[in-house]
Amino acid sequence: MSGIPAVPPSAAREHPSISAALNGSDNALNLIRLVLASIVIVSHAFPLGGWGEDPVLRWTQGQANAGGIAVIGFFAISGYLIAKSGLRTDVVQFLWHRFLRIFPAFWVVLILTAFILGPILWMTMGRPLADYFTLGPGGPFAYVTENWTLRLGTWGIHDVLAGTPYGIVVNGSVFNGSLWTLWYEWVCYLIIAAFVLFGVLRRAKWIVALAAGFFLILQIAETVSPGAVTAVVPWFESMYVVNLGLPFLVGSTIAIYSRHVPFDNWFGIGALLMVGGTLVFGGFSTLGSLAGPYAVLWLAARLPQSFKRVGAKNDYSYGVYIYGFVVEQVVAFIGVQRFGWLPYVVLSLVLAFAMAWLSWHLVEKRALRLKAWGPGRGVRYWWDRAVEVKRRRRPADPGDLAQ
Repeated sequence: MSGIPAVPPSAAREHPSISAALNGSDNALNLIRLVLASIVIVSHAFPLGGWGEDPVLRWTQGQANAGGIAVIGFFAISGYLIAKSGLRTDVVQFLWHRFLRIFPAFWVVLILTAFILGPILWMTMGRPLADYFTLGPGGPFAYVTENWTLRLGTWGIHDVLAGTPYGIVVNGSVFNGSLWTLWYEWVCYLIIAAFVLFGVLRRAKWIVALAAGFFLILQIAETVSPGAVTAVVPWFESMYVVNLGLPFLVGSTIAIYSRHVPFDNWFGIGALLMVGGTLVFGGFSTLGSLAGPYAVLWLAARLPQSFKRVGAKNDYSYGVYIYGFVVEQVVAFIGVQRFGWLPYVVLSLVLAFAMAWLSWHLVEKRALRLKAWGPGRGVRYWWDRAVEVKRRRRPADPGDLAQ
């Protein structure tokens, strides 16, 4: 018996799939997202602290700064996870789960900014508190009502923070310049919701790959002729739909074919080299967006087990992202940047992580407990309930009474 191999030679040579390698929650995806959120803060520290552009923008020949690269990574991971979610839910459950993950914490940061932080900064500027609460444009109420849908309509409140280094550059008040990406994240969710509604993820997977290919063609067209896409396809009002949608859809394509996509070290290293090469020599928005999703997924599975435990129970990455910019602006308002770039970044990261901790434990985690409530029960549950109610209200058949 000892001479018989436990696994047939052909099977031993086969690579495990990316699905098996990531193994549910046994991966470092949450750690990577936490690192990416921190990179966004580090990148923003340059303009917000008054040190100009992130130097990575120059090193990549103007293609992307470190924050932009991190956001691409976010969308790639999100594409994979959201498509997996779509495979497990109907469209009502899917939208309810996505709503709970994005909106409650987003609304809280808007309200805290407008009605707690804003008044404090306003009074620090020596202004009467009553003057702050105006109902017209530029006031705190407008800041909430014009931004609550994720589609940002205003950036600031009155002239608060206009005296920070970044406020001086843009000549106005900006509280949270990171939130703009959430609208495009939601658009990507709606694309997957449409796929879920029409059964694409289960019965016509090739459509997801086709959508990713279509976005790749649009990205190439925009690279060759800037402005061409929005001119020919006017419903793409912004190229950010394509820039961020491409890595998202590539991640989604990997997700639905994850049992067939091999998990291979050479593929992973090659993908990382492809991303690095395109950042240096060009083509990051196209070839880099294709290779990036596989690179981050491979890395999430390949990192040591100790790394995978970080964020396994508590996901602080979203909180770090939505509070990072506003924290940096407040730190700049205080004037910490006068002590140098490193103290400014360190304090911003510490405060952002503190706010993320509060956001997760007081808002996000509590909201996610409602996943199985109401709409989270799914279409089938409510359809069966409606049928049952209709049956009970139906008059009894005289024949049944005779029996």
